[in-house]
Amino acid sequence: MPSPFPGMDPYIESPLLWSDFHNNLASEMQMRLNQYIQPRYFARLTPYVTYESVDIGQTYRVIPDVGISQPQPPPESSVTATATITPPLVESLVPLEMPLRLHRVEIRATETQQLVTVIEILSPVNKRPSHQAYLAYQRKRRDILHSEVHLIEIDLLRGGERPPLERPVPMAPYYVIVSRQEQRPRVNVWPIQLADRLPVLPIPLLAPDPDVPMPLGEAVANVYERAAYARQIDYTQPPPPPALSEADAAWIKTLLGHLASDEPRA
Repeated sequence: MPSPFPGMDPYIESPLLWSDFHNNLASEMQMRLNQYIQPRYFARLTPYVTYESVDIGQTYRVIPDVGISQPQPPPESSVTATATITPPLVESLVPLEMPLRLHRVEIRATETQQLVTVIEILSPVNKRPSHQAYLAYQRKRRDILHSEVHLIEIDLLRGGERPPLERPVPMAPYYVIVSRQEQRPRVNVWPIQLADRLPVLPIPLLAPDPDVPMPLGEAVANVYERAAYARQIDYTQPPPPPALSEADAAWIKTLLGHLASDEPRA
């Protein structure tokens, strides 16, 4: 079953779905690229691991000042304890982090293994300034922008801090940035509204080879159906944070209202 949205489905931004979608989209793009760029090039997935904090809440347990315990016989040892251990007064929690394995897509020249193009699909950790993955991504981005490698940034997340640009671009929930090494510091930007279809992107290679078209909308639609997201998303609930503008919220309500009215009744 396809998504009811013509472009990016904001419900996929849920933390329960995003990492699965991220890696599936990277794999889909790799497959599509390898259909066109061989034998001179190949696309591969490059994994990287970061850590995502698990929300365990502000839970504390106070330990009473006075307790009753059963005396224990001293252990058979030549060392004699000379002091009573002071019990802790309170228990707290340390941040619980789970490993998060993500992928970027790299295009390399087959003969020389030269890195030609990097495709980054941004994740929430890449857009959260307080997270170590944000700083790591900014360093990698800076290194690529100072190299002879093309960079494509696909930002399909409404929340978080976007990669910096020197000139303002139209406001939109989603963006794609294509930075060709021979055109820097100029970059091409696709601001994408919720009602927009996702663009067919140009994937640059080494000159004089022409760009390879990447139909981002088809790739996202294939991932949606292959991963059965329609069975995992409850469209009767509002989309995940951040909050929508009034215009976008009204548009989604109308879109999903039409969807519900078109369903056959028992």
